[in-house]
Amino acid sequence: MDLRRVETKEKKGRSRRSPSPTSRPELPLAEDSLQWVTARIPPALVREIEGHAKRAGTTRSDAIRECLAVGMETIRGREGVPGGRVEELLGAIESVRVAVELLGPPTLGTQRLLAHWAARDGGVKVSEDELLAEVRTVGADEWEQAVAEAERDLPGSSNAGPEGEGR
Repeated sequence: MDLRRVETKEKKGRSRRSPSPTSRPELPLAEDSLQWVTARIPPALVREIEGHAKRAGTTRSDAIRECLAVGMETIRGREGVPGGRVEELLGAIESVRVAVELLGPPTLGTQRLLAHWAARDGGVKVSEDELLAEVRTVGADEWEQAVAEAERDLPGSSNAGPEGEGR
């Protein structure tokens, strides 16, 4: 971040003639410079910002500017998304996470056991590892197909192709 000082008032006793272009660098316009902003911030947030500044090895002012920039970027990123919809989506994601935690381990365990038993009994002519790899490949293909079908059935799906339009 480029911070530059802006002179807003001419000092007394200074000559009014224009300086030569090489004598002094051109000062930025007032619109391009940093502006003073006054805000009342809760003490806990001030402590948090000061802690961030200390960890980052910067000033409190720089930390506040960084926090405001990140906050505004976040706000711009979620424009048009109602707050209730965000909560709804987060709840849906949490539900999926719980379902995967419940279904994942038994599914993988069942695959391992089936491959082990089939290889041990000699009913197949491949090793346990080869059989497990085949089971995983077929399972991944089946999963992709199920997900694709489920996405096609979603109302207003953003990734629906031309065949999904006009339903």
